[in-house]
Amino acid sequence: MPLRPARPRRHAVRTALVALATATAAALFAAPPASAADTWTETGSDRADPLTESQGLTSVEVPAGSANRYTGIGTIPLSVSSRGWNHVGDPDASYDGYYVSPYQSDSGTSKMYRVQAPGGTWSEYVHALGQGEALNNSWVAITPDGQWMLSGEYGTMTRFLVLPTPGANATTSPSANLPQVSTVRLDHAVRDVQGCDFTGPTTLLCSSDDPAGTLFGITKPLLQVDLSAAPGGTSDVTGHVTALRRLPLRSSCSGTFEAEGIDYDRRTATLRVIVVSPGFCVLTDSRTYRFTKS
Repeated sequence: MPLRPARPRRHAVRTALVALATATAAALFAAPPASAADTWTETGSDRADPLTESQGLTSVEVPAGSANRYTGIGTIPLSVSSRGWNHVGDPDASYDGYYVSPYQSDSGTSKMYRVQAPGGTWSEYVHALGQGEALNNSWVAITPDGQWMLSGEYGTMTRFLVLPTPGANATTSPSANLPQVSTVRLDHAVRDVQGCDFTGPTTLLCSSDDPAGTLFGITKPLLQVDLSAAPGGTSDVTGHVTALRRLPLRSSCSGTFEAEGIDYDRRTATLRVIVVSPGFCVLTDSRTYRFTKS
């Protein structure tokens, strides 16, 4: 008699184990998250001029047929550098034609974003540093809707800043401070990010000049950041960071490479990243590498 009631219990246990095994198998064989599946394969490269193509780049959709735009020390107008804005970072352009390049100075309490409107006119927007904000102004990434802009700080960081896109967002004015409205809070620290670009409303690809490799196990990584929601307004969003691969480090010279700006052209689904060569070879074989997703 004691054995009889045990059968239903064994049957219940077997049933539970089968259900658990089925659920586990389903989880194991389910499609991986996008960040784990994205593989970017090198498809070619072009020489990067050290004076005019060594800091950043962006594809421009408006006006139609526009050439890609680059930044470097040689692209800084004298009228800008003479006022102390002597470094330009990785720019971006909205899909409706606003081109934004980030500037910094050697000292001070503000950053500057130089904007060219679709009609060709230029204007400057100044952002006063917030508490604890780094002076450097490495890059900008404009959201696909054109209304918001992410801005990055150099060094080891766990956040990106969110600002209204100067010029494109009607709340902005060159005569007023360009405010930080919210933050992208990263779930993993990143180091020396030199550029980011949106590949979709909630996905960013970023180039990191990390020389140590202690954060992700590789130096100079290509990073993907998957956001919990599209950034904008006053609400913070979180970002899940994944290291996808090491950027190409090839040169006739040995030494320290520098990963620079990044661009994703949605029209051709092409990713481009600038890598500056070490030593004398900065003049001869610095490259803009091209990648496609497979």
